[in-house]
Amino acid sequence: MKKALSLALAAALLLGVLTGCGNGNKGGGGSASGGNGGATSGSPSGAGHGPVTINFPTAGATGALYAVGAAITNLWDTEIDYVSASSQASNGGIDNLNQVSEGEAQVSIAISSNCYQCLNGTDSFEGYAYEDLKVIAGLYFNPNQVVVTEKSGITELADVKGKHFAVATAGSSVEGECSNHFKAAGLNYPDDIRAEYIAFDGAADMLSNGTIDGAWIMSGAPAAAVTQALSAGCKLVDIGDDIIAALQAQYPWYAPFTIPAGTYPNQDEDVQTSAIKMVMFCRGDLDEQTVYDLTRTFWENIEALGEAQGNLKGLTPEEAVKDIAELPLHPGAERYYREIQVL
Repeated sequence: MKKALSLALAAALLLGVLTGCGNGNKGGGGSASGGNGGATSGSPSGAGHGPVTINFPTAGATGALYAVGAAITNLWDTEIDYVSASSQASNGGIDNLNQVSEGEAQVSIAISSNCYQCLNGTDSFEGYAYEDLKVIAGLYFNPNQVVVTEKSGITELADVKGKHFAVATAGSSVEGECSNHFKAAGLNYPDDIRAEYIAFDGAADMLSNGTIDGAWIMSGAPAAAVTQALSAGCKLVDIGDDIIAALQAQYPWYAPFTIPAGTYPNQDEDVQTSAIKMVMFCRGDLDEQTVYDLTRTFWENIEALGEAQGNLKGLTPEEAVKDIAELPLHPGAERYYREIQVL
C-alpha cells in the first residue's frame, strides 16, 4: 500500500511539473510570512495555523530548476493543508535571491555561493545584503561543465587563453564561475580570452557548428546543451586538483565532482570537475512551524519527488546539511534535522 501511495503521489507531482505550478487556491488567500505558528509539532495538517502563501521563483521555463520547483511546490500545496504554494519562472539564482530578500517570494533555490554572497552583501549583492536568509536544505550538486571542440586544442583551463569562449550571460552566476576558475588557472579574466556572452542554448549551437572554441555550462548532468555539443563531436575538459584546491582555499562552497563515463554521448571516461551545491532557502521571518512542515513534508516524500524529477533522486537529509557554505539553517528546518538526529 505504501508503494502504491508513493507512486500515486509521484504521478501527481509529475502532473504538477508539467503544469509548472502548485494550484495556490487553498486557504482563501493567505499570508506571505505565515500564520501564528499554532499547529501541533510534527503535524502538517495545519490545525490552528493561519493560511500561508508560498511563492517560489525558479529559473527559465525550459530549464531543470523550473521543473524542480514545480515538483516541490506541488507537493507542499497538496500535502500541507494550510499552505498554498506555487512556482514561477524567473531569471535564475540571483533574481530568486533578490525576490526573496525583497519579500516578493518566500522560498527558492540558488547555488550556495550566490546565497553566501547575498547573506554577506558581497559581489553582485554588495550594498544589498539580506542578513535574514535561512536554509531549508542543501539539495544536489550543480557541476561546472567545460565543453570544447576537438579542433580547439584545449585540454586544460589554461589553454583557453586567446580562445573564443562562451562565458554565459554577462553578470550571471555562471559568468562568475568562469571568472573564478580562469583566474585560479592563471588567466587574466576576461582580457585573456575572446569572451562570447551568450546563454547555454546559443552556446551549444555555436559549439556544434564550430564557430566558438568552447563554452562554460553550469547545470545538473546530463545537461541538454552538453548532450547536443558532445553529439556533434565536442568533449569535456577536466578541472584539475590544483584548480579545485585553489578555489577551495578562497571560497567555502566548492567541492570536487565526477561526471561518470557514459553520462553523455561519446564520453568514454570519467571527467573531474568542480561543483556547487544547490540550496533551498527561505525568508527568515517565515514562521518556525511552517518551515518545519515544509522541511518534513519534503523529506518524507523525497522518493516520490525523485521519481517525478530526476535531479531530486537519491537526496538524503544527512547530506542536506553538508557543503552549504556555512549558511544558517532556518530554526524550523533545524528542528526537523535534530528530530531525526541528523544534527
